[in-house]
This record gives sequence, C-alpha cells and structure tokens, in this order.
Amino acid sequence: MDVLRARPHLFLGSRLKRLGEQLQADVLVLIERAGLPVQPAQYPILAALDSYGPLSVGGLVEATGVSQPGVTRAVTRLVEAGLIENGPVSTDRRRRTLQLSATGINIVARSRAEIWPAVEASVRDLCATLDGPFLAQLKAIERSLDDQPLHRRAMAPRTEPAVEILPFTPDRARDFHDINVQWIEAMFALESTDREVLENPEARIMARGGDILFARVPGLGIVGTCALQKTGDHQFELTKMGVLEAARGYKVGEALLQAVLNRARELDAQFLYLLTSHRCAAAIHLYEKLGFRHDGDVMERFGARYDRCDVAMRHRDF
Repeated sequence: MDVLRARPHLFLGSRLKRLGEQLQADVLVLIERAGLPVQPAQYPILAALDSYGPLSVGGLVEATGVSQPGVTRAVTRLVEAGLIENGPVSTDRRRRTLQLSATGINIVARSRAEIWPAVEASVRDLCATLDGPFLAQLKAIERSLDDQPLHRRAMAPRTEPAVEILPFTPDRARDFHDINVQWIEAMFALESTDREVLENPEARIMARGGDILFARVPGLGIVGTCALQKTGDHQFELTKMGVLEAARGYKVGEALLQAVLNRARELDAQFLYLLTSHRCAAAIHLYEKLGFRHDGDVMERFGARYDRCDVAMRHRDF
C-alpha cells in the first residue's frame, strides 16, 4: 500500500519530498558514522561558502536556490554550531557577509574527503541505468533504494581498480594504434580510413583541433583509448574507442567514455556523433547508457565513411 505511488501525478511533490528525506536520512548515517557535527540539509550552505567565499544571506539564496527564510534558519543553526561566522563587510557596507569558521573549514574538508565522494558515487550508480519517462525513472530509484539504501551503497567495498585517464603524448601514439587494430581486426577488416587515422593521429586528430585520451589501470598499464575527431565547426566524431580484452570487467569503457564527453564539452562541441556496427552490441549499450541516441540524419550524412557502419548515433546533449 502506497498512496503516493498509486496517485503519482497528484502527489508528485509529496513523493519527491519523501525521496529527498530518504536520501538525506541515508547521508546522515554516513555523517554520524564519521562523527561529523553537521546535518545533510546544511551541506549546500557550507559548500556554497567553501566554493565562493564570504556571501551575504542573499548571496546564499542565489547560490543554493533555497528560500530566504530557509537560508536564514540554516545560517542561525550553523552559527550556533560554530561552523560559520561573520565575514567581512560587503562593498556597499550595508550587508553583512558570512564565512566558514576554522571549525567549518575542517568539517568541509573532512566531508569532501570522507562523505561527498561516497555519496556522489552511490547516486551515480543509482541513476546509471535509468531511461525512459520521468515517473518510471522515479519508480526505479525508489525500488533500488528499497533493495539497497544509499548509505549501504556508499559503505559497500569497491574493489574495482581505479581507472586513470591520460592525455595524448607522442609516445602513446603506438598504444592508440595497437589497441584499435586489435579490436577492429578481431571483428572486421581494417579499412583505409582506419589506417589514415591510426597511423597519423597527431596530424589527423590533434593538429586539427581534436583530442585523444587513454585509460590506464594499475598493474595492467594503458588498456583503452578514444578520440574526438573534429569534422566541422563545433562538430566532432567520437571515434576509435577500444579497450583491451585483458581489461574487460573493470568498467574502463564507461570511465573513458565519460572522460571523452567531458573533454568534448571543454572543446565546445555542439554536435557530437559516432558511427559503429550492430555487431558492437556491448559498445552500443554503453553509448546509449551515457546519452547517445540512434540518428538517421547522422547515418545519411556520415555513414558511408566506413563499410562496416550500419549504426549512427548523436549525443543528446550536443
């Protein structure tokens, strides 16, 4: 029995409030376990002061999106707890500012090291498989939290080795070539377009405004690579993404693809697409998971570049 789920549109606000309270309760478990004197709802205020320095109450309202009465109540409690204090007078000398106290600086530093990464990683995992209408996603989140609360996700041991993302250097050109040749020749025939790029990455990609990233796993070395090839004004093709067989199971592809998407944003990409084959089913699933969508226009415009191409996709955010 759950009246909020039974009438999802009518009680959406209450349902979202309940979900927020559930997440905050789980974060509180982690905070208490770490012995920190702070409440989850106070973190946005502390994070804003940590990120932007001294702010007025109005500045905190703007930085957090919380109402002024809510910010005022939170500030009062944080001052009483000794986590924030009066800051320098504002430039117009009419508004007081607030800043982190020495204790507050220490609490934020510990939270950044002990709490926030675990919460962010757990929420990312919780949302990673979501797709479809919003209410279906909301229901999936609720069911996932029923199965494993956020604080248990955050405290669960993570045994996967860290994936390190590396930039292109001339000495890594051989890795770019060999990793891609391995997967291409295992499934298809190496085409002239492949050879042109793989044998001349500096000229064909780097010098033209693109970039190449690499993934390294401790104990295995460089195991993956992916390129952004500039094909027009603010237009990039995500290409030559490969991971060695020895590194399968370490989520290298996901870490590498996320890094490449972040790099595309840094390069001000406004149109990001890729070309592949239906035979690369696992890769297509990963692309879909991280925001790529099948696109007939991309296929019509660029698909003839490779004989093996029968799938074309464009990222929803570019």
